[in-house]
Parts: sequence; structure tokens; C-alpha cells
Amino acid sequence: MTKNSKQKSDIDSIYDSALKIRAHHLCCIQGFQGYGYSPVFVANMRAVISDLEALPSRPLKLVTECDAICVSCPGKRECNIQESVFSREIRQMDLVVLDKLSLEDGAVVKADEAFRLVNSKINRASDIEEVCGTCKWKQKCLWYMQEGM
Repeated sequence: MTKNSKQKSDIDSIYDSALKIRAHHLCCIQGFQGYGYSPVFVANMRAVISDLEALPSRPLKLVTECDAICVSCPGKRECNIQESVFSREIRQMDLVVLDKLSLEDGAVVKADEAFRLVNSKINRASDIEEVCGTCKWKQKCLWYMQEGM
């Protein structure tokens, strides 16, 4: 194996092991207080957060589609229908976050770096409103209340 092919193999391994997270969920994770669509959703969100707290340098693949958090959402079927109004609104939140972070859909970033980027680049009330404006959870989100007000 050549040095270049080993490096490519290492990069592929990191990419494959990355936890798939919707870009706007980088905000949600920081503001989560235990509210959610269902008890199963809440338990899954807690598990994802615990995983990220235990492994802060874990690679994340930032996406604009259903992710590790969405898998337990009762509305995920609606989310998977790309033409739905709900799906377009949620995807737009992801695209705004990615744009503000200067990242592309599918970018792989370490979790701690992703959170640092969010908190350094999405920190004005107008930015936060642009991301979270249509979110039904914003009044229960600690991140939104701290950063957006």
C-alpha cells in the first residue's frame, strides 16, 4: 500500500464512521432541555448528546436530510418527502447553517469544531432568527433563548 492510498483509506474510514447530523441540529443539540415529539425521540436525542459529550472529537457528517436524530422522529416520513412544505422548511434551516459556517452539504467536521463554528458564526439575533425563525421548539430551546435574545 502506498502512502497516498493509506491516507485515502484513513480519510475514507473517518468519513464512513462520521455521525450523520442535520446542520441545524448543531443548534438544537446545544439547547435541548428534554422536550420532543415523543418519548422515543427524547431518548434518542439524549443518546446522541451523550455520545457527543463522551467523544467531542467524533467526526460529524453535516447534512440536509434525515440524520441520527431524525430516525426516531414521528414526522420523519413527512421529512423524507422532499416536496413537502415541512421538508423544505427544515432543509432551508440546514442550508442557512451550512452557508453561515461556509461548509457544504456532506462536510465532515469534528463535533467540537462544529459547535465552535456555530457559536462563533451564528451569534447575532438576526442570524439566529434566520435559522430558527420557523422552529416550533424555539421557546423551549436554551441555545435560542441565550443566543437569540
